Parts: sequence; C-alpha cells; structure tokens
Amino acid sequence: MLNRLIIAAAAIALTTPLAVAGPIDSACAKSERSARNGRLCGCIQQVADQTLSRSDQRRAARFFRDADEAQSVRMSNSDADNAFWARYTRFAATAEAYCSR
Repeated sequence: MLNRLIIAAAAIALTTPLAVAGPIDSACAKSERSARNGRLCGCIQQVADQTLSRSDQRRAARFFRDADEAQSVRMSNSDADNAFWARYTRFAATAEAYCSR
C-alpha cells in the first residue's frame, strides 16, 4: 500500500508542469531596483495572478522599465486607463500588504 502511495505521489510530481514566471515576476527580476529579490518578485507575481488579468499584468510589468508610463496612465483622462489604474492600485496595495511580511 505504501509503495502505491509513493508511486502515485511521484507520478503527480513528475507530471505537474513546472512553474513559469509571469510578466510581473520577470519584470521585477530584471529591474534595476536595489531591493529586488527572487522571493519578493515571486510574491508580487502571486498577488498579480490573484488580482490582475494576464493583459493587465503585461501592462503593469512595463512600469518596472518605464516609470513615466505609469505616470501617464495615472494622469490620463481615458476611461480605460482610469479603470486599469484602479485595478493596478488595488493590486499594488494588496502586494504591499501581503509581501511585506
């Protein structure tokens, strides 16, 4: 019985796809910020996976390379930009609370 459990656990482990870094994690890891680290970037990606669509994640990831783009979106009069900014600020606040522990 124990052998069957071990074989089943091994089969699950071997067939589970490897984790793939998301756009936020990749951008965070490539950023020039001195506080970057793999664990923090991974945590931020986990929050992004829970709070942002994949499209929003790709858009937010660009902010790591170009902070001026974030400012442009924040100051935009576009309804679409305003809706994205609201989602982004909720994500950022959640990431800060969750990942700063």
